[in-house]
Amino acid sequence: MRVGFAGTPEFAAVALRALLAAGLPVPLVLSQPDRPAGRGMKLQASPVKQCAQAHGIPVAQPRSLRLDGKFPDDAAAARQALQAADLDVLVVAAYGLILPPWVLQTPRRGCLNIHGSLLPRWRGAAPIHRAIEAGDAETGITIMQMDAGLDTGPMLLWQAQPITADATTASLHDTLAALGGRLVVQALQTLDTLRPVPQPDAGVTYAHKIEKAEGAIDWRLPAVQIERRIRAFDPFPGCSGVLAGEPVKLWRAAVVPGQGAPGTVLEAGAGRLVVACGDGALELLELQRTGGRRVAARDFLHGHPVAPGSVLG
Repeated sequence: MRVGFAGTPEFAAVALRALLAAGLPVPLVLSQPDRPAGRGMKLQASPVKQCAQAHGIPVAQPRSLRLDGKFPDDAAAARQALQAADLDVLVVAAYGLILPPWVLQTPRRGCLNIHGSLLPRWRGAAPIHRAIEAGDAETGITIMQMDAGLDTGPMLLWQAQPITADATTASLHDTLAALGGRLVVQALQTLDTLRPVPQPDAGVTYAHKIEKAEGAIDWRLPAVQIERRIRAFDPFPGCSGVLAGEPVKLWRAAVVPGQGAPGTVLEAGAGRLVVACGDGALELLELQRTGGRRVAARDFLHGHPVAPGSVLG
């Protein structure tokens, strides 16, 4: 079976490495164009491109796959590359470009998507973040036969994964990436025996893209909801508040008893920093000043004293 691959971030690179480790021939990889990154903002290849190059696999990086779009030459070159690769199937994982019908129809057996949720819950761009933010008890991986809709295709294989009470998007991402790699290899190895299962109409939710502005904490919300957001937005965009006029990122917190005006510091001493929320309170366990590193509350308070009764913006 000749397997093409389309993906961009580390989540996808894990799956590509799993395909190669299983001995599946991958004649072509698609990934998004190099982007500026790091302090110097130099162009940097995606994790998927780096993996492909390390294994000598040709990489196509179209800016668009729409033949009638803004970059028709890119799309035409990608179509030529896909046709020349003579693919049985195209595996797609966090690619970042919409696949038009001509792409879906090019491989003999269509396109398989590795999706980071138990469909139909959390279709869309940010399923891991939204599952944690919503307080879901579990999520998982779904291997789906792609169609023209947004994560609407029939399901071929799926497996649940519990969401632990301390899970962050960073930690759950790594767990699901490894699970996705295992499941897509299993799906390809048993493709002849798998029977597509249509997604149910009930239970559909959409995981909208994470916006940076969502990281600003509204202390009027319940403590439970803020704590989930802190974990959901780790590492991006991070949750932030304003303390003594200075922006501060909050990376870890625990729900504790307490009440007061939302945002009011209830306790600030002996290594503890407790803030009132709309319902209950949060003990802030790990914080970060601008330009600094993540530190425990005790270390933060040692260099940045906070008075009880002050208010976080």
